[in-house]
Amino acid sequence: MQVRKVMTSIITAPINLVRDAYNYYLWTLSIADDRTRGWLLVDSPIPTLICTAIYLFIVWIGPKIMKKRKPFKLTWLLIPYNFCMAGLNAYIAIALFIASFKLSYSYICQPIKNTWKAEEMQIATAVWWYYFSKLIEFSDTIFFILRKKDNQLSFLHVYHHSTMFLLWWIGIKWVPSGSTFLPAMINSFIHVLMYSYYGLAALGPHVAKYLWWKKYLTILQLIQFTSAVILGINAIKSDCDFPLWMQYALVIYMISFIVLFGNFYAKAYIQKGKQAYAKHTVNTARSKNNGHSSVTNGVGVKKIQ
Repeated sequence: MQVRKVMTSIITAPINLVRDAYNYYLWTLSIADDRTRGWLLVDSPIPTLICTAIYLFIVWIGPKIMKKRKPFKLTWLLIPYNFCMAGLNAYIAIALFIASFKLSYSYICQPIKNTWKAEEMQIATAVWWYYFSKLIEFSDTIFFILRKKDNQLSFLHVYHHSTMFLLWWIGIKWVPSGSTFLPAMINSFIHVLMYSYYGLAALGPHVAKYLWWKKYLTILQLIQFTSAVILGINAIKSDCDFPLWMQYALVIYMISFIVLFGNFYAKAYIQKGKQAYAKHTVNTARSKNNGHSSVTNGVGVKKIQ
């Protein structure tokens, strides 16, 4: 009898867990923002999850397919792609700035106003475009694979692209306005600079040699992530009338970015800078030693003569 109870408990436990999870999922859908209901890709998480799974599969299979193939140049595609992405992000940033300014949105704590005012809908629309842009940005990775830039397929790159698309589905589904506008607006502005850089770099070496500001994009991103953490913690401590779960998720997510982008910056610029300085010092020392040796040898020859 006791064994039967144990077996029944073992069988029913996972069933109950799945049922409770499904009921919780239905409940979360019931509290989703009505204003974005029916919008493309918003109602169900399945399209977003499928797109992300396909993306990760491409990341895995792509380099294997390209291993014995020659890299594609894709200059004809990279130039319009990067400038179009810069234009899209400019639209998002400007739309969010204008609408938030008209609504007197707070940069410190902005509760969600579930209204259908034109400016509120403008913010929700811009946030949707921001979410959708993360799907388009999967192309960045595909271009790296086709060009055999496998060194660019770092954990940071893949983590950033795959998780941003999922995170902003949550944003457009439940919190398409309020404090959500600020990270989308700032990040879009930074992406204008970033895609403009890559668009100009794709024009060729005669233009790329003037693009000195690449590393400052990473610095701007680190400032953005740090500011988001500070604002998120402040919102939690001050009981900001914005979903608490979103604040905690934002803080944790931004900390992960600070760690990963900080590590990238240290390796890409600080460590390489130290190596370049050390190499320069060694070369300078060798040059001096060679010059001193030449002078000494010259004097010796004169003496022999």
